[in-house]
Amino acid sequence: MQTARLSIIIPILNEVDNIRPLVSALEKALSTLSWEVIFVDDHSSDGTMNVVRALAQENPHVRGLCRIGRKGLSSAVIEGAMSSSSPFIAVMDGDLQHDETCLLPMMHALETEGYDLAVASRYVAGGKDSGLAHKGRRFLSQVGCWFIRLILKTPLSDPMSGFFVIRRKHIDQQVEKLSGKGFKILLDIILANPSPLRTKEVAMVFRPRQHGQSKLNWKIILSFGKMLLHHLWIKFPSKT
Repeated sequence: MQTARLSIIIPILNEVDNIRPLVSALEKALSTLSWEVIFVDDHSSDGTMNVVRALAQENPHVRGLCRIGRKGLSSAVIEGAMSSSSPFIAVMDGDLQHDETCLLPMMHALETEGYDLAVASRYVAGGKDSGLAHKGRRFLSQVGCWFIRLILKTPLSDPMSGFFVIRRKHIDQQVEKLSGKGFKILLDIILANPSPLRTKEVAMVFRPRQHGQSKLNWKIILSFGKMLLHHLWIKFPSKT
């Protein structure tokens, strides 16, 4: 097996029915690329990690990292990225809602076109957010994107996206500045980098969840707010 050029970090919690279909989908989408997938499991109670371990025995692309006593999507992504050595890092969800066929266009944007970051967007031409559970979630997502663009002057159409590919140096160089809080690691990384990252967006159709349940709750939203405050405090410290 070739050394992986792309490491796909997938934080998981109770996604037992999604692991094998997701790996199969990645194999079909990435047949021309050397890659690995690292599932970072927050000690699932449904046997998810057992499936990851069994699959890793069969498939050299698959690795697993089980965390005990630590939880959270952003911190899971950071630990997964730090456990890899690939020059490119992808982050995606483990619920099959992210379209794995976006990975090759995003890699092309970085390897061939020279971008630092490629983001799968629901809000550019060709993208859709139809996989959000209901109108309330869709409204919350759209308002969140508008708010982030407004206060942080982020040029992305979908700054709340959880699916992206980035040059690993932009994580390595700023890892100590990352808050590791909340569920939007993309914003954490963007805000931690002192200079704007050269960014390209790729259209994504956000698919409906097939198995398991959404992990979004008010505690996670509160953690997201803490992450924003963390970076705003660094950028605009109190003068007192």
